[in-house]
Amino acid sequence: MPATAIKIAQQTAAALTDVTHRYESAKGTQTALRNFSLALKPGEVVALLGPNGAGKTTAIKLLLGLLTPTEGMARIFGDDPRNTRTRERIGTMLQVAKLPETLRCREFLTLFRSYYPNPLPLEPLIESTGLRDIQNKEFRQLSGGQKQRLLFALALCGNPDLIFLDEPTLGMDIETRHALWAQVRSLSARGKTVLLTTHYLEEADTLADRIVVMAEGSVIAQGTPTQIKSRVAGRKLRCVTAVPLDQLQRIEGVLKAEQLGSATTLTVGNAEDILRYLLAIDPTLHSLEVTSPNLEDAFLALTQRDTQGS
Repeated sequence: MPATAIKIAQQTAAALTDVTHRYESAKGTQTALRNFSLALKPGEVVALLGPNGAGKTTAIKLLLGLLTPTEGMARIFGDDPRNTRTRERIGTMLQVAKLPETLRCREFLTLFRSYYPNPLPLEPLIESTGLRDIQNKEFRQLSGGQKQRLLFALALCGNPDLIFLDEPTLGMDIETRHALWAQVRSLSARGKTVLLTTHYLEEADTLADRIVVMAEGSVIAQGTPTQIKSRVAGRKLRCVTAVPLDQLQRIEGVLKAEQLGSATTLTVGNAEDILRYLLAIDPTLHSLEVTSPNLEDAFLALTQRDTQGS
């Protein structure tokens, strides 16, 4: 391998390069990914977002070595994802996982640690993942959130350098979710790379250094959460006003006006100017809220725009 290629491989934890992946279905040949490229750096938390069918699962399976690209290349730390040594450096928490119902949490951790050459110590692992009080419970006795905590711990057993988290906080209460977020930040601070898929866009906004938005097998946007949110124009102004909706829609600077119950939501270019004008023409205006576009707004705008343009 040329020296330049070796240097790039050392700087990249995982990469899909110009990948196209096709599969056969009842409808004929389907294309899950089209010329798709993704590179993950050491210590980076990347959120891979997209509507159902965008190709997220296919991308992850290619990086895990569970699928082989039809075209292009998949590499983990510069090597083939299917190699045993490569897999020993990976931890995976999948959304759908079936485990033997009668094994206890501690037994699972002991078993999974035995698969790796340099596993994490058992007791600190139990403590850090919040399993202390349920370590002797059988899998069938666990709630949905407790099962997620166990699956997260199993993904960390081997002290991996690259962790895949697929909907990690599904079914968790708020306190447990925030505890897992703290663990993800800790992993990143220790130089671990995390690839996250989630439908909780607040989770992606909170955790991700970079967000990659997919649609129909291709990347349609990527950047920091702030950069992604900046793709949506305007701020939202929500209030209860006596001004009719059609009059609000004609105000210069109002991009969109919607009525929901007694409240009106305006998408505006300059919130301060619009607000001053509204207060001048309607002294009874109340229940005012002004918000900037959030990640959900940006995600919907990007994916709907891409669908309409295809």
